[in-house]
Amino acid sequence: MAPRRERLSTLPRLQLLVLLLLPLLLVPQPIAGHGGKYSREKNEPEMVPKRESGEEFRMEKLNQLWEKARRLHLSPVKLAELHSDLKIQERDELNWKKLKVEGLDEDGEKEAKLVHNLNIIVARYGLDGRKDSQTVHSNALNEDTQDELGDPRLEKLWHKAKTSGKFSSEELDKLWREFLHHKEKIHEYNVLLDTLSRAEEGYENLLVPSDMSHIQSDTLTSKHSELKDRLRSINQGLDRLRKVSHLGYGSTTEFEEPRVIDLWDLAQSANFTEKELESFREELKHFEAKIEKHNHYQKQLEISHQKLKHVESIGDAEHISRNKEKYVLLEEKTKELGYKVKKHLQDLSSRVSRARHNEL
Repeated sequence: MAPRRERLSTLPRLQLLVLLLLPLLLVPQPIAGHGGKYSREKNEPEMVPKRESGEEFRMEKLNQLWEKARRLHLSPVKLAELHSDLKIQERDELNWKKLKVEGLDEDGEKEAKLVHNLNIIVARYGLDGRKDSQTVHSNALNEDTQDELGDPRLEKLWHKAKTSGKFSSEELDKLWREFLHHKEKIHEYNVLLDTLSRAEEGYENLLVPSDMSHIQSDTLTSKHSELKDRLRSINQGLDRLRKVSHLGYGSTTEFEEPRVIDLWDLAQSANFTEKELESFREELKHFEAKIEKHNHYQKQLEISHQKLKHVESIGDAEHISRNKEKYVLLEEKTKELGYKVKKHLQDLSSRVSRARHNEL
């Protein structure tokens, strides 16, 4: 019998490429497994799948995640957010399938990124079965933030800001959204770190011909670079929270939404010309207005949900029907706006990322 190293070297080059990238496709959730309801046949058909009547998505694995989320009794706002994330994921996966047919993802890099993105979604909404990821967060102010923030540094800063008397109720609401946004960035960093650790362990057990080792190196370098970018963003965000918590919001604040503030900070250090930076600033203003509109509908959806529960407890059929109709309309509008916001965020983030990498 031939030694293992020799057998591996005789494999076709495409199979070797798959083996090299396989560790990045390993995730801690059952959704990334093979066979059954998540099989290639069901989720990667040659033709673009059509959405069945009554189903939210065209891809079966996304419908499975959506139904699981509904069984977890997430809040209406959180469900609408998940719906938007899954719509973005579906769009990206369907676009990837077209590229794959054209042979434009031979090394599997785009596929690995898609699996990684889905991995983050699953962890963010507690769909991986882990107790520590099933906490439902709210954009509303919460008197008891011990479990909400989960980080002593953030809790200390929040308590200091809340009791300082430097913030109006509207400013406290704005600051609270910044704290939650920061916690989400930490959570996503940890998901990426866990995925990368698993990938490196897989590479250690994989025998690779010397002429193909550069693919392994390039893949790991790309993931480490993303990890460093996220950590840098976290540290900058913490510095900002410290400053705002101590000094309050100044009258010269450019933007208010956390995601827009992050993008503007990154853009200012990117390789933009003065004209490009000014153009980006204007686009961020439009983006922030879109976020504010989405936030308004999220609040209205939550209010409508509470009214519907109250009417259902009374049992008035006419009022139930009328409130349910209003709730469904608000739910659809919130999903639609959520998708637009996330798509716009994705586009803006890509532009900044390209500018920063060009600089490097």
